[in-house]
Amino acid sequence: MKISHYISSIDLTSGGPARSVTDLINHLAKNSTEIKIKLETLDFEKPIIKEFKHKNVKLIFHQFSFFLFSRSLIKSLKKTNYQIFHIHGIWQMPTLLPSIFARNRKIPYVITLRGMLEPWSLSQKSFKKKVAMFLFQRRYIQYAKVIHVTCSAEAKSVRDNGFKNPIAIIPNGINLDDYPNKPLIKKGNNKKILFLSRIHEKKGLENLIHAWGLLNLNIRKNWKIDIVGNGESNYIKSLTKLINSKGLTSEIKILKPVFGMNKINLFRSADLFVLPTYSENFGVVIAEALASFTPVITTHGAPWQDLEDYDCGLWIETGVSALSTALKEMILKDDKTIEKMGLNGRKLIEDKFSMREVSRKMFDLYDWILDTDNKKPEFIYYE
Repeated sequence: MKISHYISSIDLTSGGPARSVTDLINHLAKNSTEIKIKLETLDFEKPIIKEFKHKNVKLIFHQFSFFLFSRSLIKSLKKTNYQIFHIHGIWQMPTLLPSIFARNRKIPYVITLRGMLEPWSLSQKSFKKKVAMFLFQRRYIQYAKVIHVTCSAEAKSVRDNGFKNPIAIIPNGINLDDYPNKPLIKKGNNKKILFLSRIHEKKGLENLIHAWGLLNLNIRKNWKIDIVGNGESNYIKSLTKLINSKGLTSEIKILKPVFGMNKINLFRSADLFVLPTYSENFGVVIAEALASFTPVITTHGAPWQDLEDYDCGLWIETGVSALSTALKEMILKDDKTIEKMGLNGRKLIEDKFSMREVSRKMFDLYDWILDTDNKKPEFIYYE
């Protein structure tokens, strides 16, 4: 089995997809000697990895020019003899080119949408996306052998946009080997709320700042908020201005991104993780927080009803009022309750989102694509 993956970037600044794709490939290679994998991507400044440790995986970086066009990627596509293409994302040239080559050469391909057909995503630069969809993008999505999504809500968006391809619902996974299996023992009265993600308008950070300002001073007196990540400088300046205008500079800090074990330690040291997002197809940072024994508040913009089913957080409406109420509810819980919620969150990840289970499903998907006479996996849907 020979699988070629394509993604525009695995740069540290590119967020969750870079981590989920590289982790998935690592586990596929680690757990099966039957598979040979290639990952092709563009050569940005700070890739999350520079090579894979497994002999059956190859990582290729391509130089690019205007509109992310890459001559070396085209050369590689012309020479490839891989059996399946797995394309992560749409709209950009590095993911469009493999679709074109795969269709012309009758190579089956999987498209992982990464939330790019979600209503919020389609509303951003909507005119350009409508033109692109009409001119070329719809055609190459339609010819995908399977569309991969991470949750049922994203599957609905696929159908709402008129696509009838088979859909594979496989969540992103977490490599639990990277996370200590016991919670961090926290001491003292000072408490911390953490936001750690790309600092972007869709993450709802203005709502977090406004919601925090609505809380009574006596409720929030021992609590601080750390907003950690990278983003466009003008947007970060606008958030800083908002924090200043609310008189919250001593309570809310915007900090530079951290990576690797430093990031995991930050998750573990937090008492509560908050992602007040407008739209996520998955929200890998939520899974990372839960794997770190940290309860979570997030919105219905992220597919995490499991937070309530497992009693490890709150899943709320998007907006300032709902977020302020949720913050108050979590802050007023006693330490033992928060600790129990953290343990529940870790169990949720172990039960549903371990990379071992996710990579097994992805291998089964590839196996079925290569031989559709095999029994259809239970996570593939035609309706």
